[in-house]
Amino acid sequence: MATVQQPQLVLLFCGKRKSGKDYVVSKAQEALGDLCEVFRVSAPLKEQYAKEHGLNYQKLLDSSSYKEQYRVEMMKWGEEVRAKDPSYFCRLAVQKATKPVWIICDARRLTDMDYFSKYNMLAIRVRADDDVRQSRGWQFVASVDDGESECGLDQFNCDVLITNNGEDRLLMTDIKKLKDLVINKIKI
Repeated sequence: MATVQQPQLVLLFCGKRKSGKDYVVSKAQEALGDLCEVFRVSAPLKEQYAKEHGLNYQKLLDSSSYKEQYRVEMMKWGEEVRAKDPSYFCRLAVQKATKPVWIICDARRLTDMDYFSKYNMLAIRVRADDDVRQSRGWQFVASVDDGESECGLDQFNCDVLITNNGEDRLLMTDIKKLKDLVINKIKI
């Protein structure tokens, strides 16, 4: 494995399914521009799972019903891998990092936070009201929404809270505050 460029700052985004993490991350990435690059801890998990099970990797990355039909089994498989090596997917996710700010768009477990805590880090929780999540297609699924991948960071004390209830003006105010915080932390 190649030597990973050390970041000046890691932004770890966490939040429930259908809270709009990807949308918020896209807005943060736009605001930060060339300073940052986005990584998914779940990408190497989904890639390997797709290879081993003959599935479409690209469809596992989006928020489609395709991913949902494999979610429970994929989560079980991922837990088996993590039981042997808790930081396996974190290491793979950032192995090609080159920018000073890393955005991890899908932190889900304390082991994710532990792995990235060796760097200068900000934890950002994205939240949305349940009725908003439902309007985005969320329905409670036992063993998913009450499992570690959804609840593992519920008690984690995040540095920043961003509410994403579909009010872009309020969201962009939060993104501007986040950008200012990042610029201050990396001192450019």
